[in-house]
Amino acid sequence: MDTTLADPPQSALSGVARVLVHAGKLQPKAAEDLVRLAREKKTSFVNAVMASGTVTSADLAHTLAHALAMPLMDLNAVDSHKLPQNIIDAKLAAQHQVVVLARRGNRLFIGGADPTDQEVVERIKFATQLTPEWIIVEHDKLVKLLGASASGSTAEQLEAIAGDDFEFDISEEETAPQEEAQEMGDVEDAPVVRFLQKMLVDAINMRASDLHFEPYEYHYRVRFRVDGELREITQPPIAIKEKLASRIKVISRMDIAERRVPQDGRMKLKFGSKAIDFRVSTLPTLFGEKIVIRILDPSSAKLGIEALGYEKIEKERLLLAIHRPYGMILVTGPTGSGKTVSLYTCLNILNQPGTNISTVEDPAEINLPGINQVNVNDKAGLTFAAALKSFLRQDPDIIMVGEIRDLETADIAIKAAQTGHMVMSTLHTNDAPTTLTRLLNMGVAPFNIASSVLLITAQRLTRRLCENCKAPAEYPRDALLRAGFAENDLDGSWKPYRAVGCSSCNNGYRGRVGLYQVMPISEAIQRIILTQGTAMDIAEQAQKDGVRDLRQSGLIKVKSGVTTLEEVLAATNE
Repeated sequence: MDTTLADPPQSALSGVARVLVHAGKLQPKAAEDLVRLAREKKTSFVNAVMASGTVTSADLAHTLAHALAMPLMDLNAVDSHKLPQNIIDAKLAAQHQVVVLARRGNRLFIGGADPTDQEVVERIKFATQLTPEWIIVEHDKLVKLLGASASGSTAEQLEAIAGDDFEFDISEEETAPQEEAQEMGDVEDAPVVRFLQKMLVDAINMRASDLHFEPYEYHYRVRFRVDGELREITQPPIAIKEKLASRIKVISRMDIAERRVPQDGRMKLKFGSKAIDFRVSTLPTLFGEKIVIRILDPSSAKLGIEALGYEKIEKERLLLAIHRPYGMILVTGPTGSGKTVSLYTCLNILNQPGTNISTVEDPAEINLPGINQVNVNDKAGLTFAAALKSFLRQDPDIIMVGEIRDLETADIAIKAAQTGHMVMSTLHTNDAPTTLTRLLNMGVAPFNIASSVLLITAQRLTRRLCENCKAPAEYPRDALLRAGFAENDLDGSWKPYRAVGCSSCNNGYRGRVGLYQVMPISEAIQRIILTQGTAMDIAEQAQKDGVRDLRQSGLIKVKSGVTTLEEVLAATNE
């Protein structure tokens, strides 16, 4: 082959340059200039040719494959995620611009644009003890592939995300069994630690309620839930998924060796001058453990009832009910609708030195000084019902049950409400009227419900408009009427607003506000319960009693410019 290509004018050329000159793709003088330029810039001849634009990537690849009788592969047809990993050093691959395409026995197929580079062949052969075989690929596609797959080491990528000079104090001591010492060594990976700390701090600063760490087959992503909406924050290297999971498990007091079953834990971290609790949940998925961290900010329980978004009459009804000496108050709504914050707010109002308050929760989300909080422990037999029975022997004034899930818990709670205790709890129902029929369906006697339940609050959370950037919106009159506005509401005395978006908010929204249906149990509703009326009967009577449903409550927020019509429709579309 050499004798064929070696013409006298090309004696100073070698490798790819000789092939291109012999094929008529380059003039000898141009080839000599490019060789000299590549030597001066300390780069490869192929890079110099590509930079000059005299030959295209496709032309170069096809010319070399034809002249040297070597196979040619289109990298666009290759799934980069399925290429062999960690066979050759990443720096070596980047320096010589090669990629491992496959391995068959002791043969290693490497793709590159310069098959005459013998140095890389010898280095790969020495490092892997395998026999490299060339496959020619197009230079531009190779550069793109290398850039996507080798954009720095895992540590470098994490450092770029987390930054430097970071301090974050962990208030809990980190302990682990001696037999896990090796895995602990892996966990103490500084870039992973800094990355986790960075994510937690960013989540707190963004007022997020949850962090989601999600492993997939070919990538790993982190999402925050801000104002009820999930937002993708970053995609760290997938290689960190096990180290990150182990790190979170260590500081949450979980079993880092157990990856087959879900686990729950807690951690408390110091953020500036205050400590913030986090509730941690792990879930085994197809490609690793998904971890969700909920931020439990104690300040949210001390906002005060004014900050929650109750209208004047709704607030008066609620305050009147919680100051009654005995009875039951129920808060209903789906998961994440703010039920716990509403209950904690009521407990804070009632938390006085002369009052004995006990709560049983699964788990207790926020520590409330002056209140006796108990965590459910089903394995140990400490259920809601068992805790309630114990509370009744503890001389309580007010009892809060995290959730009424079964007839036994409902029965004990109602008996406690009938025997001189104020009982507060939650149920997962859509609105206040259906809560009463849910209790009936559980098996609670109608006369027990009618005589013990004082008030039911149903609630939803909608995003609050940013005051800095909200702008007036125009809606067709018939659309407003279909949404629930009455004719006399559309008198031109108010304007709906829409979300715009600015630097201080999240797509036009900042924070959330509650929509409430506060339904006192009137004598008329008691009679419907005793005759085992339907939820529709109760809802009709509640309207006659002046109780707003969730949609009507939301429309008031639209009229006052607190939120948008779209948010209200989305939250109350039932």
